[in-house]
Amino acid sequence: MELESLGAYLKTRRNRITPADVGLRTYGTTRRVPGLRREELAQLAGVSAGYYTRLEQGQAGTASQQVLDALAGVLQLDPAETVHLHNLARQPTTSHLVRPRPERPHQRVLSLLASLGDRTPAVVLGRRGDVLAWNRTGHALVAEHIDFTAPHDPARRPSIPRMFFLDPLTQDLHRNWAELARIHVAYLRLTAGRYPTDARLAELIGELAMRSRDFAKLWANGDVADCTVGTMHLQHPTVGDVDIDYQVWLQPESPDHRLEVYTPNDAASTDALRLLADQVADQQKPEAARAEPPRQLDG
Repeated sequence: MELESLGAYLKTRRNRITPADVGLRTYGTTRRVPGLRREELAQLAGVSAGYYTRLEQGQAGTASQQVLDALAGVLQLDPAETVHLHNLARQPTTSHLVRPRPERPHQRVLSLLASLGDRTPAVVLGRRGDVLAWNRTGHALVAEHIDFTAPHDPARRPSIPRMFFLDPLTQDLHRNWAELARIHVAYLRLTAGRYPTDARLAELIGELAMRSRDFAKLWANGDVADCTVGTMHLQHPTVGDVDIDYQVWLQPESPDHRLEVYTPNDAASTDALRLLADQVADQQKPEAARAEPPRQLDG
């Protein structure tokens, strides 16, 4: 599957902006397009209609930063969407997909994960959303039905995007699945703009588009977003309802890798995570210790 082009992205963003959004009057005339016409966008951005048409059709060569910023302003792009626009504009017209080597988490990221212990759930994610590592509470929180050791083997690593759209257990886990699914797809599009030659990423997007109607519909929207903080409402099979905040920590040495840390946002969720951590700790005890009855005090 070919990843997104600059022209395709411009068209989806143009279609979502109405004349009223940019102060244009239509005088009640019937319009054949849902958003701005090419000519209208070109005029507002200060470029010729012919140049913009060639740009959208991939025939204009490289657009200048000034032109891209002008288009971003008219299209009302937010910072993440503007970054994506510039990323797409820098792509070569003819690029060959390359299959990268399996990702390896940086030792500093693993050290930071280890420093959290097992009381705070955390997961290390790679460029394409593969789980590169997790602590035992992070595993128990988001994917207890998957082998804990799976991230150690690149061929078996869990893929969060695949789980989100193809795994019913993961879908049932998230009470706000629709909101998080939209964010996952928007972030995957941002990543695709950064790495347009990544064959593994192209295969992932193609697979999800073929196998999940929900993913295909969200991908067609063209939305772009970064993913650094947010809220997850879980219905956990072991500890019940849990409302948590996630926040992402980045390392300069490995900007592709994200340490995602989960913290409770209410008292009930604090208790639920404490219970989950206790259960994880109990599972790590030797079998004899788990079976040993509690000692009675003398007297």
